[in-house]
Amino acid sequence: MGVVSLSALAAEQIAAAHASPAGRSARTVHGGHALRQTLLALVAGRALGEHESPGEATLHVLAGRVRLSAGDDCWEAATGDHLDIPPTRHDLAAIDDSAVLLSVVTAARA
Repeated sequence: MGVVSLSALAAEQIAAAHASPAGRSARTVHGGHALRQTLLALVAGRALGEHESPGEATLHVLAGRVRLSAGDDCWEAATGDHLDIPPTRHDLAAIDDSAVLLSVVTAARA
């Protein structure tokens, strides 16, 4: 087991997002059988676009500010904030250059 600096990875992925025409970047931090964690970076003003819920999931803002929208509901979160992702179609947009840790339950425990 190794130690991963989420702060360093966030800075790295924000730089990669700036270099990407899509204005975003992602790297899987943990890909186990029951849990997947992915660090996502978005350049200010960019969004993932509305998409289906991945199932039970949370979002931890590592840097910047983001807006999570689902239907008529909208939540803003900043560095250090933690959000439950709604089990409906939703969108994630970056207000500032941002990095988030997405944690998704991928399988039920036996």
